[in-house]
Amino acid sequence: MRALRTAPAILLLLLPVTACASGPALEDQGEVTAPPGDSKHLTIGSAGFTESDLLAQMYALLLDRAGYSTKIISVTNREIYEPALESGQIDVVPEYAATFADWLNAKENGADAAPVGSPNLATTMKALRALAAPRGLTVLDPGRAVDQNAFAVTSAYATKHHLKSLSDLGKSGLAVRLAAGDECVQRPYCAPGLKKTYGIDITAVDPKGVGTTQAKQAVRSGRDQMVLTTTTDATLGNFGLVLLADDKHLQNADYLVPVVNRSRAGSEGVRTALGKLNTVLTTADLARLNEQVDSWRRLPEDVARGYLRSEHLIPAG
Repeated sequence: MRALRTAPAILLLLLPVTACASGPALEDQGEVTAPPGDSKHLTIGSAGFTESDLLAQMYALLLDRAGYSTKIISVTNREIYEPALESGQIDVVPEYAATFADWLNAKENGADAAPVGSPNLATTMKALRALAAPRGLTVLDPGRAVDQNAFAVTSAYATKHHLKSLSDLGKSGLAVRLAAGDECVQRPYCAPGLKKTYGIDITAVDPKGVGTTQAKQAVRSGRDQMVLTTTTDATLGNFGLVLLADDKHLQNADYLVPVVNRSRAGSEGVRTALGKLNTVLTTADLARLNEQVDSWRRLPEDVARGYLRSEHLIPAG
């Protein structure tokens, strides 16, 4: 089933980009005028890390249950999957409210635009929906689960240099090679933010992904000194890693939100199917599900199905 559900990301490169043809009609002011679409064949995008894979699988199972036919495509970063979402090559993606709002804001208004993401969910959602709508995207309601970027070092490194927070690391003057996704070089809440807010000397970004096994192994081995991961990463202890406190609040609270292409997946059917997850999935749940994949080596689809069955959102058997 996993092989049938998951299509290689390279397919995106083979499909023509037809945003004007497949996207919604816009008025001069950017207001969406096309009615919400309800395609019965939906492509769900995953950003390729454990949590995103799990969410994509849960979305697929819920939509399958609601009568849709789904497939999952794995794409490594927003720079690729967001344009594909606008064009209709991807119909649904799991996103993080504050991070996605700031990403769209930078795309619309330039890299130096003032951030619009906020620790306040209502403020963030208002800004996010205003930015998404003119692009033909609909942001569905957020759930209870929230995740944030976080940064970890080995416990031995933290003890040796008396580090408990990112401020401590900045004050130490230590040169830091950071294991992260390649987009970290430009993201305001990654390398640039660590330098600006904390004064951390980021000498290089080692492009091993967000919280991947390879990234954490690179820190454990000493190749890198710090890894970008998330607050729901349940495997840090397995690698001898500890989180450094974000004591100056560089990161915003990122609630999980489904984002859909309005002209293909903006229907009430999609909204209702995905909204069922909002009533049950918590941050603690998400951490436990991540652990089952990352530590117990279970397949994301199996973990997702087991969770939805335990919450009576899909039938057993």
